Amino acid sequence: MLIAITLSALAMTLIVGVRYLIVSGAFAAATRVRHPGLYTGLDAQMRREVAWSLASAAIYGIPAGVLAWGWKAHGWTRIYEDVHAFPLWYLPVSVGIYLFLHDTWFYWTHRWMHRPAVFRAAHAVHHASRPPTAWAAMAFHPLEAVTGAVAIPLLVLAIPIHVGALGFVLAVMTVMGVTNHMGWEVFPRFMWRGPLGGWLITASHHQRHHEQYGCNYGLYFRFWDRLCGTDRGIGDFARTHARAAARHGVADDRAAAGGGAGPRRGADRAA
Repeated sequence: MLIAITLSALAMTLIVGVRYLIVSGAFAAATRVRHPGLYTGLDAQMRREVAWSLASAAIYGIPAGVLAWGWKAHGWTRIYEDVHAFPLWYLPVSVGIYLFLHDTWFYWTHRWMHRPAVFRAAHAVHHASRPPTAWAAMAFHPLEAVTGAVAIPLLVLAIPIHVGALGFVLAVMTVMGVTNHMGWEVFPRFMWRGPLGGWLITASHHQRHHEQYGCNYGLYFRFWDRLCGTDRGIGDFARTHARAAARHGVADDRAAAGGGAGPRRGADRAA
């Protein structure tokens, strides 16, 4: 049994690590095409981001691997494979429940991470990426990685979800984690401006968090930020892109396509 659990944990760690390398690598490559020079001069930072992220992959992979083994061997979780085990309308509802609850967990643990003592001990590792890149999505101190790693395992122990719907949730989590840090807007304008943009989080919203620290704590939705008065709207990338273009020695006519101030090196502000 111990060997089976260990192998499952190792396999899941490998899956999480490879998934990170593929997705972050793809968006980093897209950045080089869309905004040449944006990551110029950040090679040492990106190597550090990859190192922290691969360490985080093990912290995410171990509990996931243990639960995967327990699900198959003993039915520990509420994950189901028969699509007819619950009404079909429950498939999208379960995705919405998972995303909302994960976002809730992320918002409140993220705010806690910005308390001065916790920030210095752990979350400063993530904010050391100035500006963050597509490789920064999982660049966490182990303490922060643990708070993120337990969220989905806790949910699958309590709330039924089809295995395909869970895969979709994990895909959204991965893509949003990467695109929120890549330094430009990959999504269509309607997703970050206008009525829909008032509730969804994309890179423009999270950029302001990395500029000002004490705001914009959410992951998927702006609900908790708006309810708790921590939403300071969307940032933009014009200054960041202009600096990158200057480093790269070229004019970037697209610098303003995402919108304003680059990351600030100011002191942390506790929530």
